[in-house]
Amino acid sequence: MKHCEPDPSYTAFVRQVLDRVGDKWTMLVIRELAEQRMRFTELLRSINGISQRMLTRTLRELERDGLVTRQVYAEVPPRVEYEVTPLGLTLLPHVAALADWAVAHRDAIEAHRDEYDADSAVNEPAA
Repeated sequence: MKHCEPDPSYTAFVRQVLDRVGDKWTMLVIRELAEQRMRFTELLRSINGISQRMLTRTLRELERDGLVTRQVYAEVPPRVEYEVTPLGLTLLPHVAALADWAVAHRDAIEAHRDEYDADSAVNEPAA
């Protein structure tokens, strides 16, 4: 089989998408919104440790990618709700599969980490 170099624009796009779904907050936001449509403050309260600024940024990026929609209601005070899109829902089974893999291989991964850390500590030069 002949090896072909991937198209650089394809590679860059894949990297961007993986960066988005692999960041600290994206999947937590999508998971919450998969359950129900939520207002910003509800979402902020439901995700432990996320700041208002980071939630705003994450929601904007997810909206830009078509994974979340933002609905503004003409009320006083204004009401804004967020909802995961059908495209965003297609991401959930893939992330769940990755989480299942991590759980299934947890013991092996932790054993390798312990072995690596022990070897690294022995081979570290004295300060």
